[in-house]
Amino acid sequence: MIDTILFDLDNTIFDFTKAEGIALTKTLEELGIKPEKRTLELYSKINLMQWKLLEEKKITRSQLKTRRYQLLFDEIGVDCSAEKAAEIYEFFLSQGHYFIEGAEEVLNDLCKKYKLYIITNGIARVQKGRIKSARLERFFKDIFISEEIGYDKPSAEYFENCFRNIPEFCREKAVIIGDSLSSDIQGGINVNVRTIWFNPKKSENSSQLKPDYEITDLKEIEKIIEKI
Repeated sequence: MIDTILFDLDNTIFDFTKAEGIALTKTLEELGIKPEKRTLELYSKINLMQWKLLEEKKITRSQLKTRRYQLLFDEIGVDCSAEKAAEIYEFFLSQGHYFIEGAEEVLNDLCKKYKLYIITNGIARVQKGRIKSARLERFFKDIFISEEIGYDKPSAEYFENCFRNIPEFCREKAVIIGDSLSSDIQGGINVNVRTIWFNPKKSENSSQLKPDYEITDLKEIEKIIEKI
């Protein structure tokens, strides 16, 4: 019987895509750069690639913070400070939050029956600001941010550190829920914990990673967990 649920944060609980677009638009405007649709889409693609490299331990978190902007500015032909862009962007991104549809209601129900924890690879300053704004402490026993732990998902080191800080943790009674196959699902596989892939867009899984369960709506979580 499951008693512990480990939730990814971005694009699982929070709509990161929306938050990213708003924060990036404000950042570019602050720097005097027109936030054209092509530029926003290019940044999202570059940013995703950098997070993948971080997961693969090919770049550091410090490099990620500025590298994505330097690559963007090089691509669009703008002479601008990547360091300044990173600082401005983190400020805007840390302000406010946007819940995935139904997330707040689902968390309110689940926290009454299960022990909930957040597992996130996000930047500590940004995540803490958004978590505080959304008052997520209402639902969660603890929050594990990779930048503070010193390891990133999907590494076993990250998850084992989380487990050591969860009272009476039993991996057979836990489940990991997230939108990322390479981060959340791979992480669960690495530490032998069941996984639920949140796939609202019904994307095709062309990888070799096989989640134990797949959902398109967060409201499906409880029914699945009750059957485990």
